[in-house]
Amino acid sequence: MILLGAALAIVSRLDAQGGMIHSPGMTHTPGMEHKAATAAQPTLAGQMAFATVAEIVRILEADSTTNWARVDLEALRQHLIDMDAVTMRSRVTQAPVAGGISMTISGDAAVAAAARRMVGSHAPMLQQATGWRATTAPTPTGIRFTVVAADPLDTKAVSRIRGLGFIGLMVQGDHHVRHHIMIARGVGAHAHDR
Repeated sequence: MILLGAALAIVSRLDAQGGMIHSPGMTHTPGMEHKAATAAQPTLAGQMAFATVAEIVRILEADSTTNWARVDLEALRQHLIDMDAVTMRSRVTQAPVAGGISMTISGDAAVAAAARRMVGSHAPMLQQATGWRATTAPTPTGIRFTVVAADPLDTKAVSRIRGLGFIGLMVQGDHHVRHHIMIARGVGAHAHDR
C-alpha cells in the first residue's frame, strides 16, 4: 500500500501533456493552460478516502444551507479510517448457525475498536433494511456479529445471508452515503474517539 501510494503521488505530479514534474515555484509556458483545460482530465483523486472527502466537500460547497460552523470533516476522515481497518485489516471467522451466520471480527487494538464502532452501528441498520435479526456482542479482540433470517426455515434467505458473509452484510442498505454526509455536516451518528 505504501509503494502504491508513493507511485500515485509521483504520477499525480506528472504534467498531463509533457510528463514534467511540478516543483515549487514552477510556471507554465504561455498557452499550456489552454491545452490542459481542453485535454482529458482524470476523474479519480488517486486514493478512495481522499476522493470521498473531496466529493463531500463539493456537495457541502454547492449547498447554500451548509452550516460551516458544524462541519466536521475530521470525523468523516476518522470514519473512513475505521472503514479501511475493518475492510482491509480485520480477521473474520464465520460459522453457520441455525437460520444464518455468526462472524467474529478481530484484530489489533485499533482494528478491534473500529470493528466495534462499525459493526455495532451497522447491525440495527441491517436489521431495519432487511428484517433479518442482526445482533452484536463485544469480544476481547473485536466483536461477534450474528445475522439470522426473519424465518430461519427460509432456505433462500439463509443461503443469501451465508453467501454474503461479513463484508457482503456490511455493505447492505443504502444508508452509507447519507451517513457520510451526516458525519461531515456534524449531525451524524457514531462519534469517533480522537
